[in-house]
Amino acid sequence: MLEPERHQIILEALKVKNSVKLQELVELTNSSESTIRRDLIQLEQGKFLKRVHGGAARLQGKLQEPSMMEKSSKNLQPKRQIAQYAGSLVEEGDCIYLDAGSTIFEMIPFLPENIVVVTNGLTHVNELLEKNIKTFLIGGYAKPSTKALIGRGALDSLEHYRFDKCFLGVNGIHSQFGYTTPDPEEAMVKKLAMSLTREAFVVSDESKFSEIAFAKIADLHLATIITNELDPDTQEQYHSKTKIKVVVTS
Repeated sequence: MLEPERHQIILEALKVKNSVKLQELVELTNSSESTIRRDLIQLEQGKFLKRVHGGAARLQGKLQEPSMMEKSSKNLQPKRQIAQYAGSLVEEGDCIYLDAGSTIFEMIPFLPENIVVVTNGLTHVNELLEKNIKTFLIGGYAKPSTKALIGRGALDSLEHYRFDKCFLGVNGIHSQFGYTTPDPEEAMVKKLAMSLTREAFVVSDESKFSEIAFAKIADLHLATIITNELDPDTQEQYHSKTKIKVVVTS
């Protein structure tokens, strides 16, 4: 079978369902595993799909934005283990910024109490107060879907603070296009927070890798990525671009 025919079959399979296993593609194309792996690398480089452990997955739409409730229910165990590691980086006496992301929310039980937190995440506030953590909520427009405070008021409010560490969620992590999110206003808040901190961390499970959303936040090298297990090729690709901490999850 010629390469263009294999590529068409692979892309058609991904139209039917969101992800396909390597072995399924081997059988569909009557090709070897090594041939399909090469095809997937080429198609990922062409931004037609993303490789995942054991196969390939469909790319999300650039404007696609799950609600906070939808995000909170996905990949919960890996998120908690990533969040536990991220929380362990916060030291007594730190002033930190917590973004409105669902994985960031999972950090809160693992934070020390003697810190100061600034956040734009409405869902975070009650949990932080329950832990007796001194909490500042920035101003702005309350976005219904992500429960994030954004807009001019958020940017003006955020300008008044400086941080030891900043923890952000993103919708896309791409080796060429950096960190992205669907909403330009939310991207501006994240970008500003990164510029006001001594250390920036992007906290995300492996599902965000190779995704590209509509609005750019920043280049890869401006933050350390904390994630769960990646395939060796992907891990090597991103290690060459920025610091990355892979948390072994069970």
